[in-house]
Amino acid sequence: MSQRAQRLIEAARKLPVPEGTYAVGLGLLISGITAYGFQILAFKGLTKSEYAALNGLWILVFVVAPGFFLPLEQEVGRAVADRRSRSVGGAPVVRKAARAGAVLASSLMAFSVIGAVAFGLTERLFHGQEVLLACFVIALGTYAVQHITRGTLSGNGRFGPYGMILGAEGVFRILPVIVVYALGIDDLLWYGLALAIPPLIASIVAVWGQHGLMEPGPDAEWSELSTNLTLLFLGSLAAQTLSYAAALGVLVLAQGKHERQEAADFIVGFFIARIPILLFQAIQAALLPKLAALSGAGKHDDFRSGLKKLVMIVVGVGVLGIVAGATIGPTVGQILFGDKFNLSNQDLTLLFIGSAAFILALTLAQALIALLGHGRALIAWTVGLVICVGVMAGASHDLFLRVELGYVAGCLAAALMMAVFLLTQIPEQSPESLSLLVEAIEHEPLEI
Repeated sequence: MSQRAQRLIEAARKLPVPEGTYAVGLGLLISGITAYGFQILAFKGLTKSEYAALNGLWILVFVVAPGFFLPLEQEVGRAVADRRSRSVGGAPVVRKAARAGAVLASSLMAFSVIGAVAFGLTERLFHGQEVLLACFVIALGTYAVQHITRGTLSGNGRFGPYGMILGAEGVFRILPVIVVYALGIDDLLWYGLALAIPPLIASIVAVWGQHGLMEPGPDAEWSELSTNLTLLFLGSLAAQTLSYAAALGVLVLAQGKHERQEAADFIVGFFIARIPILLFQAIQAALLPKLAALSGAGKHDDFRSGLKKLVMIVVGVGVLGIVAGATIGPTVGQILFGDKFNLSNQDLTLLFIGSAAFILALTLAQALIALLGHGRALIAWTVGLVICVGVMAGASHDLFLRVELGYVAGCLAAALMMAVFLLTQIPEQSPESLSLLVEAIEHEPLEI
């Protein structure tokens, strides 16, 4: 280990971890574990066709909700924090954001219903299960509320309740599923509602007993919420879409009853391959606040070394996942999901490679955004999506292989583009501006 790396580690150990870091990290961990618990019980309790349809809902929710509402959350947090630093109440900002969120959610609801009727989206994504369309519409409303709440909490520095939202959503999601599974109820509606309703309940629980979140202040102009908002919307949506591209591709491209049943096996393997993302969340929550303190203390060389170390850790987690997928992946799948699990080492290896590339791309994208490279990050995500779709369209006649190759190619292309853009962007910035990197990543949890 180099002397510089040793200095970084020793300095980081001596620095206090910002308040709320462990609460957010714990919330992320609970959210991730309960998400896998939900998937395991759903896979065991439903038929493979129903499980695949349920994950059409899961994927659509976790693409659309973060894609559209996470940027609004980030802007609410930024604007409220800015007002708070100037001793100005943030209530007008939150109210304006809530109105924007209501309009956005209502528009998405209407578009979803129209799309289901006019373009057959219910048949394609939900395999004809209309109750899941109703659950998706409900989820748009509940996640809009949750993201506005999260932005309000982060802007006020309430990271304990912020972490509670993350963990509580997972707990309230899995508890009813445990009951439904134990009673042998195989009604898809209950599983769909267990996904759609908890964000609202978690938000209520997190703000219960909190005071001073809505301090009065001067009216807010829309400009307070519009800093790079369009680019954030598009970039977030593109990133979430690429993150779930493999599972989304297999749902859309599956033809006939047999392939739709096989899609359930693929989706289970896809979620196993996302385990490194859960590990990355823990690393992110523990390491980045200490790097922020290094930067704030003016130790820019140590900060740059720490950033390089973070990338090395990301690569290490990815390689570990790839090796695990190639060796013990199928065994882990059978342990977690039972005898119905059926996916090969090759499938899991390719999925783990795609997930590893995505984590690297996401890390570099957050660095670009912190350095005001929103447009460049969006270009990189878009290039990745285009390549992903292109490979899926013509790579192979085998359903699984074509989506796996598309996923890998798209994520690698996005990561490569991010790296190229970042190498050209960093020299343009002053060392002090690098501290914004941690601020961007520290309170931007990944969506499982």
